[in-house]
Amino acid sequence: MNIDKTQPEKVSWPTLYPDVNAVLHELLSSVQSVLMDCFVGMYLYGSLASGDFDPGRSDIDFLVVTSRELPKNLISDLEAMHIRIGASGLEWAVKLEGAYIPKYAMYRYDPSGPSCPMINEGKFRVRRQGIDWVINRHILRTNGVVITGPPLKAMIDFVEPQELRQAASDLLRNLWATWIDDSDFFSHHGYQSFAVLTMCRALYTVKYGKVASKSVSADWARTVLDGRWSTLIEHALVWHHGDPSGDIGQTVEFVRFAVASVE
Repeated sequence: MNIDKTQPEKVSWPTLYPDVNAVLHELLSSVQSVLMDCFVGMYLYGSLASGDFDPGRSDIDFLVVTSRELPKNLISDLEAMHIRIGASGLEWAVKLEGAYIPKYAMYRYDPSGPSCPMINEGKFRVRRQGIDWVINRHILRTNGVVITGPPLKAMIDFVEPQELRQAASDLLRNLWATWIDDSDFFSHHGYQSFAVLTMCRALYTVKYGKVASKSVSADWARTVLDGRWSTLIEHALVWHHGDPSGDIGQTVEFVRFAVASVE
């Protein structure tokens, strides 16, 4: 299916998965109803933009751009909307992960920028964008899928390779390093695969100043890293929901290895 990423006000259903399209349709119509004239556009990033989407383990990463910072009443309405969609019974409804960011705050990453509504793993929060939004901006600018709204390149400045390297390094040092000794984090079902593939991707970005899909990054890591990690990476690549969890101990050691590589 060809995806038009340049035409403004282009409504398309860009996935090959009817159940994903159904929840995207519900999300779009609900968001437009809540935000009214505050709505600018809705976009996809993550695996649905990179072509790496796997129904057995992926999430739906979305961005809604707003015309301004949202008042408290609209934020409350968005939270209620997400609770309703999450309880709708639609497949993928609980896999929606995204943010609502005002247009003026999209151009460049600013750690002191506005707090924005975000939903992650079913939890609705209002907080500032983290350093991962340097990487997310790059993905949106280069591969983002327009559901409806103006083109993304006009809204997002070019992200330099060194900015990507620094963001990936900061994520390893300042975030993942704090989770190494958190046994609860790695015990969640599926987090072993997530952690391993995220480490591969971060190391690839640090090396090349580029962002590759998790599968491409994992294939690269299997080739260039110590062979002791090969089986762990291979298991992470083929893991799906319902499969047995990976090796927590070795996963933690791989995260430790990745963090140490940027210190």
